[in-house]
Order: sequence, then structure tokens, then C-alpha cells
Amino acid sequence: MPLSRTLSMSSLPGLEDWEDEFDLENTVLFEVAWEVANKVGGIYTVLQTKAKVTGDEWGDNYYLVGPYTEQGVRTQVELLEPPTPALKRTLDSMNSKGCKVYFGRWLIEGGPLVVLLDVGASAWALERWKGELWDTCNIGVPWYDREANDAVLFGFLTTWFLGEFLAQNEEKPHVVAHFHEWLAGIGLCLCRARRLPVATIFTTHATLLGRYLCAGAVDFYNNLENFNVDKEAGERQIYHRYCMERAAAHCAHIFTTVSQITAIEAQHLLKRKPDIVTPNGLNVKKFSAMHEFQNLHAQSKARIQEFVRGHFYGHLDFNLDKTLYFFIAGRYEFSNKGADVFLEALARLNYLLRVNGSEQTVVAFFIMPARTNNFNVETLKGQAVRKQLWDTANTVKEKFGRKLYESLLVGSLPDMNKMLDKEDFTMMKRAIFATQVIFHPEFLSSTSPLLPVDYEEFVRGCHLGVFPSYYEPWGYTPAECTVMGIPSISTNLSGFGCFMEEHIADPSAYGIYILDRRFRSLDDSCSQLTSFLYSFCQQSRRQRIIQRNRTERLSDLLDWKYLGRYYMSARHMALAKAFPEHFTYEPHEADAWEGPGASCRALPHPHLLTLGLCPHPRNADPGLPLQEAAKARRNIRAPEWPRRASCASSTSGSKRGSVDTAPSSSISTPSEPLSPASSLGEERN
Repeated sequence: MPLSRTLSMSSLPGLEDWEDEFDLENTVLFEVAWEVANKVGGIYTVLQTKAKVTGDEWGDNYYLVGPYTEQGVRTQVELLEPPTPALKRTLDSMNSKGCKVYFGRWLIEGGPLVVLLDVGASAWALERWKGELWDTCNIGVPWYDREANDAVLFGFLTTWFLGEFLAQNEEKPHVVAHFHEWLAGIGLCLCRARRLPVATIFTTHATLLGRYLCAGAVDFYNNLENFNVDKEAGERQIYHRYCMERAAAHCAHIFTTVSQITAIEAQHLLKRKPDIVTPNGLNVKKFSAMHEFQNLHAQSKARIQEFVRGHFYGHLDFNLDKTLYFFIAGRYEFSNKGADVFLEALARLNYLLRVNGSEQTVVAFFIMPARTNNFNVETLKGQAVRKQLWDTANTVKEKFGRKLYESLLVGSLPDMNKMLDKEDFTMMKRAIFATQVIFHPEFLSSTSPLLPVDYEEFVRGCHLGVFPSYYEPWGYTPAECTVMGIPSISTNLSGFGCFMEEHIADPSAYGIYILDRRFRSLDDSCSQLTSFLYSFCQQSRRQRIIQRNRTERLSDLLDWKYLGRYYMSARHMALAKAFPEHFTYEPHEADAWEGPGASCRALPHPHLLTLGLCPHPRNADPGLPLQEAAKARRNIRAPEWPRRASCASSTSGSKRGSVDTAPSSSISTPSEPLSPASSLGEERN
């Protein structure tokens, strides 16, 4: 089944300048998610990094709605009084009726205002609300599923809050409510059931059933059309959760997801085609180090080398200057995250390096938290011995230097046999004889006694991130590698990999290797990954430096400054659909691309200008070699523009569907990407 283009895959300038068309003065946006000021998974990163861009667009009319957690409020939220009379009346009314609602400012960049609903304090109404949910939506929730029960409480409280807010406002603003994931979906269903005048958006970041099916080792992507979704959800005892997610997707005015591959998944499992794809971005400014990122790589690598010295103390029989550091990070989902493929590829890589007599050594890190009781005392001794050796060497060095200085002061050359006495040799021998092995069982932290570095510092110190995921709706880990200038391996089953293949003609030339796990067998995928790893090991230090420079240039492509416009488009589509008498929606229609030889009449992608990839030489980066600039110009991918569409009117009887997009040709089976060595050969010369 080919991947087809959606609205979000067109060139970014294809989205209009909305400020000229939409008056947001009497419009309020509520973004509802379980992970507002509550770090649980990847949605927390989406909300946290996107808050500033959304706040800049909406100002004080932007609110995040989430659950109240004592830990989250104590460390991340400053409680405040509501800034508007209507909002204050809303909170006072709910609190007077047995709820606990808090208001404050989330202490992140952009400082968005948050409304926090205490679901525990409303548990008294759980059974009544579950009964109402059954009567209204025919969704039953079992008593033993605490997470689903929390979703019911959170959904009813959210709907109560939105209804009360509308009732307390005299001017009746246009309200947009954006719900993330199934945990917030009940609130959306109730808003539609109670006919609240709210424009609703539902975003699924990963389908529930898809995650469960992939974890069960099924041939997922080749059987999407054949799954009996009700049966599969029932067998996995998640049918009620699946119903919540599917109901929210169908009730929403606008349905979105985070990647093209997940859009296909949602179309078959949730039975609705997304209206628009909203890729996840990053706050690139946070990671920006300008020309310093190469120095940061060297500094962070030195920290990792110190850990390696302690870990392999006593049998450090390889040259650290010829050692490469690869890593994989994420949840401990062995197959979904591709850890099984990575291990097999490492075994094959080990064979190739030995057979070919390579001097390179590869140290691979698996940063995946697993269940542990505590640190084994023996695992800490290696680092303790390393520190002891360092302290001993410094002590002996100081004594040696003092004796050398005193000998030179009297005008004689030192007697080397007397520079170190018996006590010094005893001290060094005592420090040498101890060997231990260290295993790091948790996510990285600067307070860890084993590897005291933060995740960002660790990533900067590595040479390559390897993420051969089978199920990855987006993939923040390779995106973070990219903005820090670290090459990475992703797959064409991850949202990030599909996004990069869509926007970059030759991703491997920029340190973004796309592993084919969609059209190849598992064994062939392992062989391709081994090829990527081996060719990376063959690069010279100079080639790796050049490649990191090229990888870092792609940062702007992943910035919310650009990707936030997809969310902006989704909100305007929802407004036009919910309030057709006040808002209309017409995407921009640009000149069509006439083929490889045509000039770029449409505006180039903003990141092309930044990276010097525009076909006009005057826009090229003057610091690039001429052949580099020429190669970059060839990498421009021709944009495909959506047909003119309109959401200016909507009737209750109209068919629910997505905005029409221009037809595109099927994506053929990917060919073998260029190896790192070959794609960078011209720089080496």
C-alpha cells in the first residue's frame, strides 16, 4: 500500500499568512492533554516545546488544560489568580460544587497559562458519569481499569469547565478545543454530545491498537486492511479504550495525526482519514550551539571516554582515539524500538570489522530503563577505581614534579632512579589490580553515580544514533540527534524517517540514514543496517566532522517556527467547520512544478534558504565548496501542492472527510541509499 501525500507534506510556504485572514481577538484556544505539566511520555515534549510558538500566536487567549498532580504543581507550576473575570467565575463555580480546579502558569519557555483539574477530588461522581457515558456514547468502562476511569473523570471535568466558561462569558467567544490522545478524548465526545459551541480537534500521536498489535509480533503494515479491529481490541482487553479513541476521532471537527505513516494506520484502525498531518517539532533554539557544537561534541565525548575507562578497567585493550560510540534510547519495547535488529546488526558488524582487520572499535549504548532494585555494589567499583587511579596519578605527578624542580634548582640533572621511591611504586601497584564491569540501568542523569551526564550531553558526545524502530509514529530521538548535529539511522516506518525522505532528496548525504523496514524482510533490513554501520566506521575523522556540519544544517526543518503552522492550519480548519458564518478556510494554491528542469517559481521551503539549498546560487551558503553547493541544489525535492479546498460551510449531513489533496504517484520500493563514505567522498578529496 503506497504512502500518499497529505496537506502537511507540501512546501511550508503553501500555508497562507493566517494573520491577515483570521481575527483571533474574540477566539480562545484550549489545548487539552493528560501530559500538561505531567511528564509521562512524548506528548509532554510536544506540548512543552510548542507552547511558545502557540503563545506567540494566541497571546493570553491560549490555555492548557491538564490533570492536577502534586509533584507537577510543586516543581513546574506557579499558581496564580485567574486574569479575567469570566475565568475566575468559572473556577469559583466549579470549586463551589465539589470540584478542585487550579490555575497557574507553567514554568517553561513561553510561560503558558494552565488550568489543572483534580480528578481524584471528583471520584465521588465516577459511577454516575460512567453511567452517563454509557447512555450517551454506549461506551462501558470496567471498574478495574484505573487509567480509563481517570480518563472518564478528566473528560467530564473538561467538558464541565468548557461549558461553564462559555456560560460565564457575556461576549460568547469562539472556542477551539484541541484534544490530544484517547485519555483526553472523552471530553471531546461530550462536547459534541452536549452540543457545546466549540470547534474541536483530535490528535492521535499513536493509535492504541497499533501499539498493541506491533508489540505482539504481527505483520502489522502488510495486514492493516485485514484486521478485525473490534476482535483484536477485545482480545487484548482494551476494547473500551479503543472505543474512546475511535469515538473521539469521529466526533472531532478536525482529526489530525503526527506523521504520514500513522495517518495510514489511523485510517484503517480508527476508520477515519486524518484531515491534516501535524508533524512534531522541537525548540531548536534550546539546542542551538552555532559553531560551538563541534567543540561540545569533543567535550561530551571526553566524558563518555572517562566512563569507558572505568567500565573496561583492567581489559581496556583498544584505542579510545579509534573508538566510535553508537546508541539507542527509548522505552524498553524490544521489538517496537528495533533493539532486536540493532543487536543482530552489531553482531554482523563485529564480524566484518574483525575479518577486514579494522582498527576501529564500536561501543554501543542501550539507554532503555528496565526494572531494577538498586545499583549492584560491584558495578560501582570500576568508576571508583578509575577515580582512584586518576587521583594516584596526580599525587605521583606532583611528587615527581617537586623533586625535578628541586634538582634543577641546584644546577644538576635529576637521577631518574631516585625520582620515584618505593612508596610511590606501592601506591601505583595497589591502584592497578582491580577489574569491574558497569551496566547503566536507567535514563541518563547528571546525578548518576555511573555515567554522570545528562541525556543531551550524552547525545552530543556520541557519533551515531541508531533507531531501527518497527513502530514509531514520530520519533523524537533522531530529531534531537539532528538538531545537535549527530547523524542518525531511522526507518521508513517512523514518522521522522518518512518526513525526512519527503523533504530531502538524499537524506544519507546529510547524516540521516533511512532503513527500509517496510518493503524488505527482517534479514534484509539487518543487512542494510549492518551496511550503514560498517560504512560509517570506514569514515575518516575529517569526514565525520563534515557530516556533522551537514546534519546540523537541517535543524531549521524541525523547528516549531515552521512546523507549528500545521497546527495553525488545523485550528483554522476547525473554526471554519464549526463557525462557517464567521470563518472560511481556503489553502493556498501555487504554480505546479513542471519537472526536474523547471525553475523554482514557487517559494522555496524556508529551510532551503537557511541551508543554502535553494536552486539560485545567490542563496547558497558562501562557506560551502562549489561542488557541495551544486550537490545540495540537486537535493531539492519538487513540492506537490494541494488542490484548492474550502471549509467555508458544513452541514450535519455532509460526509466527514479530509481536505482534498493533489494526487501523487505511489512511492516505489526504496533503493539502497548512498553509504556515508561514498556520499562524502567529494569532501574528503
